[in-house]
Amino acid sequence: MLVAEDDEVDALLLEHALEKAGSIFKMIHVTDGQEAIDYVKGAGVYSDRKKHPLPHLVLLDLKMPRKDGFAVLQWRRDACQAAIPMIAFSSSNLRDDIDRAYLLGANSYVVKPTAPERLESMVKALQDWWVGFNVTGSLS
Repeated sequence: MLVAEDDEVDALLLEHALEKAGSIFKMIHVTDGQEAIDYVKGAGVYSDRKKHPLPHLVLLDLKMPRKDGFAVLQWRRDACQAAIPMIAFSSSNLRDDIDRAYLLGANSYVVKPTAPERLESMVKALQDWWVGFNVTGSLS
């Protein structure tokens, strides 16, 4: 799972929740939208797919430096990269942000849980849905 998150504390909390939940997701962390695009494209330092495999799922913070999460969603739509599910993962619960993320092709929108037990519950639910129930295409 690729996690595009500029806040180191949020990234560490998510990584801890993944471990505590016994998740099968291996967290790959990038700190801005441009890095997320480069990782998905396999560009630059991420060109070796053995070292940097294509993610099966992307958690995407919307408010990041360089390129924000909305720019990543726009890139994905323009580049026809819809096979990789992208989940907007933001502290914003503003209707405009939610609507914009979905209009740009987000597969889901999750407001970041603030309580550790809710974060762990969210991680379990993500795994249950995206691994246990969701059927992916051959392109992902």
